[in-house]
Amino acid sequence: MHRQTTNTILMVRPVNFRMNEQTAVNNYFQGDLDIKSKEINTQAQEEFDAFVFKLRAHGVHVIVVHDRLETDTPDSIFPNNWVSFHKDGTVVVYPMFAENRRLERREDIFDILEHEGFVIDHVMDYTSAEEEGLFLEGTGSILMDRKHQKAYCALSPRADEELFIEFCEDFDCFPVIFKANQTVNGERLPIYHTNVMMCLGEKFAVICLDSIDDKAERKDVVKHLKQDGKEIIEITEDQM
Repeated sequence: MHRQTTNTILMVRPVNFRMNEQTAVNNYFQGDLDIKSKEINTQAQEEFDAFVFKLRAHGVHVIVVHDRLETDTPDSIFPNNWVSFHKDGTVVVYPMFAENRRLERREDIFDILEHEGFVIDHVMDYTSAEEEGLFLEGTGSILMDRKHQKAYCALSPRADEELFIEFCEDFDCFPVIFKANQTVNGERLPIYHTNVMMCLGEKFAVICLDSIDDKAERKDVVKHLKQDGKEIIEITEDQM
């Protein structure tokens, strides 16, 4: 295991995957399909199982947890938005924009992970921010460069600036803050999650620089990536 990547991942197998009407208000990639919800979920399960198989075939330890029908959580396949894990045994639980996504948070998942040998020493809970209408959706909102102690965040309705800075202070990392937009019906609107427009590997960064409209912010992001020796792989908005 390297500081930036891991050999163990948690995946939640969906039981009710579909378009989430509560998140579609600011996730402009979602849309209605001429397919029944049951068929959509079946296809999602097939892709999920195939992905788990491929990951395990390449030596990745995958811990699979099954979603629960009774909670009706269509986005449960994305647990990284409500929880993150850190090498010192800290687990972070995050405030979520959509009410039905808050139901994804399950303490029994921590029990499963501990049974698998994962050490949990401390849980840091930011969810009280939901009462103030402030959100920060895990590693969807925050891209952590764990090696260089930096965190990147594209501000949006799901990524509050003050909350992000608080996170960076708590975890002693330097905040790189910017705004990223996409064109929706001719209008530039915020991209809901940072990890939609960029990702960080050990030695590279894939990023849609065109989405950062402010030239000074774009220059600042590039500066930090180059400073840390990342090869910048640019993608277009269409590729994003």
